[in-house]
Amino acid sequence: MSVPEFPQPQPGEVLLVCTCYENDTALWGGLLKEIEGRREGDVLVVGGSGVRLRPIEDRRWDFLHGGNVPALVADGGPVPPVVVLADIPVVYGGDGPLLVDLAAIPGRGVRVPSARLGDILAALLGGTLEFDDLVRDMDVCGMYQGGGGRPAFPAPTASPHRSFPALPSTSAALLVRTSFDDEEGWRALLDELGGADEDGWVGADLDPDEIDAEHYPLTASVIDDRTFEGLLPGQVPALIPPPKEHTEENTMLVVLADARTFAEPGRPLTVVDLYDTPGQPAVLPCRMVGSMTANLEIANMDFHEYVAVENTKPWWEGS
Repeated sequence: MSVPEFPQPQPGEVLLVCTCYENDTALWGGLLKEIEGRREGDVLVVGGSGVRLRPIEDRRWDFLHGGNVPALVADGGPVPPVVVLADIPVVYGGDGPLLVDLAAIPGRGVRVPSARLGDILAALLGGTLEFDDLVRDMDVCGMYQGGGGRPAFPAPTASPHRSFPALPSTSAALLVRTSFDDEEGWRALLDELGGADEDGWVGADLDPDEIDAEHYPLTASVIDDRTFEGLLPGQVPALIPPPKEHTEENTMLVVLADARTFAEPGRPLTVVDLYDTPGQPAVLPCRMVGSMTANLEIANMDFHEYVAVENTKPWWEGS
């Protein structure tokens, strides 16, 4: 079953999309009460901001992610600057709604406190706040002006003025080369990850009995293609194709081997969140990325636990 496009919002409206369902019933958690909007027909007018939110539901948007949103914007009308998602972290985690950029770097996201949603949207629509401002001022949990600490490696906001092709879907992770100035360093990175097989995978044929649980190896499909040169974290989520119902293909993470990888000790890789805060980066030594992937897959840890905090020694460096 195909994923439907969003309806075209009326001028001045912002779509509020439910992406969490149970038995075909839309789940909003406490969001609709927390934003304190008053009903005017099918629209919520939020507080004193005057922002008009249009809640929309469709079971086929279940488990939709921020990076999928740009592909679902209806053609034939003006593109709204932002879409708001009520997703799993909102319903089950009590997090703030996810704002998805459609103007500057489509597909990246930032969470905002529910009670401030109207004022923040009003500032975005009025031009006194830009999506870049939200990204620059988000904490390690992806919350705008949150209290989780500043990221040691903030998400870049500048972007190349060119498009990138779609990335392939995979049941695991993607390792994407984005820097092509150090061929020897790239080969050394692949060797450190166990070497790429003839199908272009690292870590795909490991013997479970030989795996070091403390330094779990990365299993990833390798993308060594110069068309992705200069790709930044915020651009990644929109390059992952929207999911199809009942598909087994579900890309967990995208890992970038960028200029930092070949210039700094430990060959740090930039891991990109596709779910909680699409486009948020976590920079960590290549030896840690496999363990991160394994822990996220079994929901043992959250993405933000791997985002280094400014002026704080990361937990993986030990005491």
